[in-house]
Formats: sequence, structure tokens, C-alpha cells
Amino acid sequence: MNLSHQIRYGKADVKVYRTHAEPLTGITPIPESPFRARENTLAAAEIEVVVHGTEFLEAYTEGDNRRVVATDTMKNFIHAVSLRARARALEEWLLEVGSAFLDTYPHMERLTMVGRDLPFPAALVPSTDGDGFEASDRLYSRDRCDYGTARLDLARHPDGSIDITDHESGRAELQLIKITGSAFADFARDEHTTLPERRDRPLYIWLTIGWRYAEAPDAVLAEPARYIASEQVADLAQAVFHEFVSLSIQHLVNEIGMRMLARWPQLAEVSFDAQNRLWDVGAESPDDEAVKTYADPRPPFGHIGLVLRREA
Repeated sequence: MNLSHQIRYGKADVKVYRTHAEPLTGITPIPESPFRARENTLAAAEIEVVVHGTEFLEAYTEGDNRRVVATDTMKNFIHAVSLRARARALEEWLLEVGSAFLDTYPHMERLTMVGRDLPFPAALVPSTDGDGFEASDRLYSRDRCDYGTARLDLARHPDGSIDITDHESGRAELQLIKITGSAFADFARDEHTTLPERRDRPLYIWLTIGWRYAEAPDAVLAEPARYIASEQVADLAQAVFHEFVSLSIQHLVNEIGMRMLARWPQLAEVSFDAQNRLWDVGAESPDDEAVKTYADPRPPFGHIGLVLRREA
């Protein structure tokens, strides 16, 4: 029997909590965001390494494990490299770990590094001078809302050089509710349509945003001024949602994408994955139509996607 094999293996869900990583500075500010820098006194991420290639084929076909790097070894290796990594941003962290894998294990041909930030913002505590509050220099609180993501595909050439063959950065699981200033009306209607038109409605969305740079080195802080922090993307999306009167979720995500491409000419592509999680009305005040209670919506949910790509 003639067969071809496409194999991959690796280690997922490697959580790394790194103290005193190198600060992220030199970011270009934008009007929509207060983000200027990240101290990285505590940097945390969930990292996955996926190895591709044919060098491990005998482990599948013959049970020959002599060339297999155990996934437990991979976990330990990620921690060892993370200890010395600059880790100013997630993408750079993944590049440092991935490059170290390819340099250390010559029989690894290609790999994919995937990461997600585990945000731990500084807790607000009473200021040392007794006047108001300040960010703690030692206490951090786990933030379980939206977070940055990144993916790098890396390959080693015969001369030993390493290239980024593909990449994507992202901000995942934004959950935003706007109680006025959104509409959905004038849509196609037929005998199956029961949804009423709404000229003004609350709009609750779950949103994941992705982006690719025209030049991959911009993603890994080759020039910090050209790097885009995921916090800036989240802030820009919120600013657009706040000010823009959208006629649909499709209308909204297109406006966010257009603003991103206008704000950051170094981007080649932006993408969106959105869900409509509009709450169901629970009860309404007979005296004031603005006063209502809402309940979580019942599934299924509307699911919207968009990719905006600059044409050459």
C-alpha cells in the first residue's frame, strides 16, 4: 500500500510564570489607547510547541523512539529558555523558545509555536503617601477577561538560519455590551423570518481579533515602534464600538478593521470572529422604557467572520 504521512507532535498547555522579564517599551502610542509600556515584572503565558517533519516517522511506523524528544523534555526546555528570554512581548517570547528548539535539536525541521497571555495586572492598593491608590509593585490579580494570543511558524534552512514562515497575533474573547447606539433592521424577510427589526438595541458581542504584519520581523519587536500591543487593539476596538452607530455586527467589525488598517500601515491583514450574544429581555418597566432586566440568551448564536487584506 502506498501511503504518505503528515505528522506532528508536541506539548500543549505549558504555563510559564516569569518574574522580571524585560519591559516592553518604545511602542508607538495611538489616540484610542492609554497603553504606553508594559513593566513585565510578572509575565505569564500558556505556550504550545508543535513539531512538524519526517524525522520522527519511525516512531509512528516502527515504534522506534530513539529520535523522539519526549514531550516532558519539551516542557522543561520551555521553562529553561523562558528563564533567559527577554520576553518583552508574547511573539518575541515564542520566537526565542522556538529558535532555541531548532538550534538545540537539529532533527526538528519545522515547528509551530502558539501562545496566549495569562494577564496578571498589578492590584490597586493604598498609595504609600496615603493619598489615593497606586499600582502595587508586588501584588498581582489574575485577569480572566480578554487576552493576547500569537502563533509563529518557524523553519530552519540548511545553513542553520531560521525564518518565520507564517505568523498571526491576536486579542481573544473580548466581551463588550453597548446598551444603545446599535441597530439591526431592513434585513431580508420571508415566511421563515420571526425576528423583529430594531432601530436601536443593546448589542452584546464576543469578539476575537487577529492581525498579520506585512513584514514578519515587526511581530517580534525588530523595531519596537512598529510593534502593536494587543492591549492597543482591544482599546481601539472599544473606542470604535463606543462611538460608531452600527447597523449590524458585520457593519461594526468592518469599521474596526478599517480603523486598524488606517492606524497601522504595517499591517497586511486583520480578521474577526464575532458572536452575537444579545441578551433576552426579562422584564420591562411600565413607567420608563429604558429600564429593563435581561437574561442570558438561549443558543444558537449568530456567528460572524471577516478578513480584510491589503491588496498589492
